[in-house]
Amino acid sequence: MVTAVQNEAGTGRTDDAQPRWAQPRRQAGRPEGGRRMRGLGQDSMDRGSKGGTRGASPARALCLGLAASLALSGCSTVDRVSQSLGLTGGAQPGDPGYVSGFLGGAAADDPRAVLVARDVLSRGGSAADAATAAALVMAVTLPSRAGLGGGGACLSFDPRRGTTDAITFPAEAPGHASPGADRPAAVPLMARGLYALQARAGRRPFEELVAPAETLARFGAQVSRPLATDFATVGAPLLADPRAGAVFRGVTAEGSQLVQPELANTLSRLRTAGVGDLYLGAMARQLADGSMPAGGGLRVEDLRDAIPRLQQPLTVRAGSDLAAFAPLASTGGVAAAVTFQALRNGEAPATAQARGLAAASAARGGADPAALLANPPAPAGNAAPLPASSSLVVVDRDGGAVSCNFSMNNLFGTGRMVPGMGFLLAAAPRPGGITPPLLSPVLVSNANIKAFRYAGAGSGQEDAPLAAALPAAQALARRGSLAEALAAVPEPGRGAALACPDYLPGNVATCQAAVDPRGGGLALMGRGN
Repeated sequence: MVTAVQNEAGTGRTDDAQPRWAQPRRQAGRPEGGRRMRGLGQDSMDRGSKGGTRGASPARALCLGLAASLALSGCSTVDRVSQSLGLTGGAQPGDPGYVSGFLGGAAADDPRAVLVARDVLSRGGSAADAATAAALVMAVTLPSRAGLGGGGACLSFDPRRGTTDAITFPAEAPGHASPGADRPAAVPLMARGLYALQARAGRRPFEELVAPAETLARFGAQVSRPLATDFATVGAPLLADPRAGAVFRGVTAEGSQLVQPELANTLSRLRTAGVGDLYLGAMARQLADGSMPAGGGLRVEDLRDAIPRLQQPLTVRAGSDLAAFAPLASTGGVAAAVTFQALRNGEAPATAQARGLAAASAARGGADPAALLANPPAPAGNAAPLPASSSLVVVDRDGGAVSCNFSMNNLFGTGRMVPGMGFLLAAAPRPGGITPPLLSPVLVSNANIKAFRYAGAGSGQEDAPLAAALPAAQALARRGSLAEALAAVPEPGRGAALACPDYLPGNVATCQAAVDPRGGGLALMGRGN
């Protein structure tokens, strides 16, 4: 049965009734993204650091004595003892290669993002840390389908609690009409959404996770096959914008070196001033002012009031497991959930897809998702014609997992770049015009044993829910390989997936990662040093 419960994130409010991720940085050395946000992913070591040694048990006293002895014995002794205990020698969290053995895995439409995610995992980062860094990289390397001007939806599984959260941050139209806005822009939520994800389930400092994207923007990254394909599809109108043309002209072929200095400067400001500055501070004013000549029509108030939502996901029972989907009808979660359940009930993929699309259309009109399972209306078929979303999935060695879809609501959004900021504006959804993609992440876990089993995401407009649901259903039924399941998705659907049939924590030897072989993405699963 599909269930939906919505809860607002950020119950602890500060200035202007904003959740803490919305606030500009107030103290040097504490950018937005630190680990001291009450109720949003505080590090377990912070929670365990309070209190002294009074009343210590004999075992704890022995540990304290060992620590004191090591402190007096020199570095070589510390290294020998660390190695004998199965630790990582002299490496510290955040150092390359800190994690030895099984790292986890990542899969995405963009190869560079997967490499960055793997690096974060090897440094001891969580799945949320790796997904945050990878998503910011995609804003640099796949601006057609992800960007600071856009939004998305993510699912996050916490193996400590055995539960899955949904963090939804779609790029939606502002609540007003702007005279002179010939290409109305959606309100950007990418940065706030990623910050909310990482604040709840991350371990590393947020500013550390911005650095790889900033470096790639400043010094250049090779144009991937997916980006080159998108350039070939809509390159002419994109290059007609003077600011976009100045960045992309001459570098649209696969393998070209794409350098984006203005975007690098924006990422640098996010890293040093904090995400809140993009929504409440100087960057917010620059973005609002810059959206006017770009035809976007955004106001500072639009940015201030746009908040990601922490919600309970839609869920579908799959034996002893629970499959979670994004809860908002506009994200495609309803379509993916209904499609998945129909496939589990033995329906053909085409029939299951039709049921899912019909359910999504009805849910956008206010229908109850659970009631749509038995009697779905006729399919609406009103998604935009071009695939305009991207997929990213990550799992860490502990079984923490994240599944995300991102979008600019149209290939390259409005096609116009914010002056001086280096990123494109997402297109505002509107009736009879832009219909946002069906964002369809899925994450399967087992609450009884608090373990991860599957994470996937699909793109491809009306085929996105099927691209997410079909590989998930086949993986849970243990039918063929993950790559074969992804390749079976009809065009233009594309998917990315991670699966651990024997669960994680569990037998890591059976874990696998895959992307659709028809695309240009990358999937990695395995060991570090």
